[in-house]
Amino acid sequence: MKLTLKVWRQESGAEEGHFEEYLLEEVGPEFSLLEALDKLNDDLVARGEEPIAFDSDCREGICGACGVTVDGTPHGPQKNTPSCRQHLRSFEDGATVQLEPFRSGAFPVVKDLAVNRSALDRLIEAGGFVSTSVGTAPDADAIPVSHEAAEWALDLAACIGCGACVAACPNGSAQLFAGSKTMHLATLPSSQKERGRRAKGITRAAEEEFGPCSVYGECAEVCPAGIPLTAIAGLNKEKLRQVLRNTAAAPPPPATPDDARGPWEGTERRRAGRVCRADYMARSPRIHIQPLPTTVQMMMMATDMMKATLNHSETLTYPEP
Repeated sequence: MKLTLKVWRQESGAEEGHFEEYLLEEVGPEFSLLEALDKLNDDLVARGEEPIAFDSDCREGICGACGVTVDGTPHGPQKNTPSCRQHLRSFEDGATVQLEPFRSGAFPVVKDLAVNRSALDRLIEAGGFVSTSVGTAPDADAIPVSHEAAEWALDLAACIGCGACVAACPNGSAQLFAGSKTMHLATLPSSQKERGRRAKGITRAAEEEFGPCSVYGECAEVCPAGIPLTAIAGLNKEKLRQVLRNTAAAPPPPATPDDARGPWEGTERRRAGRVCRADYMARSPRIHIQPLPTTVQMMMMATDMMKATLNHSETLTYPEP
């Protein structure tokens, strides 16, 4: 079969890029996309031209090194399949196939189809790790883990870090990647020590390096590991948990003199005492939050409401027993 490859060529990130067309002949439908690029590079080298730069390593869909945008879709036309497992049988004989790098502000182009995905590494450095004691390995049955928890953690840990979720998202968000790295560690009891710090670090790095999540769902369509959107809901749950726990554990402010208190506090609260959030929450109107685990906007609104309530409680005092 014959194909016309319209490939993005760019010498470096500092230079402008453009598309160039190449005619690829004598390829079969069993060729993978990367094998087709290998053959094209062989032809270019034979003609004395510059070969096309692209990333690849294991070519078994495991390492996450490969990644190109095919006809506007990260990795290619087959859903949940990495670039190295995309085959030419997905295209008609004589078709024109457009190849370009992952398009995202977080992934600057290095050369041609190769991009710099170190932003994902910085997100992992912010919290995607576990601290453990060195030495003799503990007994396998020392820490019980249910079958359901183990299977769920393994499903989320299957993320290969290719960055297709970022390239597919209209906002350039990495929430699916961040959610998989956060939740597979938060599910297991052996990695609970840094649970709050991990959620804070990963969410902060995701906000600094990538765009916000609007739950378009494009990321789940291209993820080679099939990470579900519930990983994003889990990430926001972990962030909410960290915010509320840190706020509840914050030390109380010093007692305010009687003359500095507002008249609305009442005479029974004018005595010197300590802050008691539990008493305030018991006396104040209850806040009902509807469970919408897949709606990120509602969860963030709930976070802001709870933070505002807890911050307001710091102005109230309670007499010492």
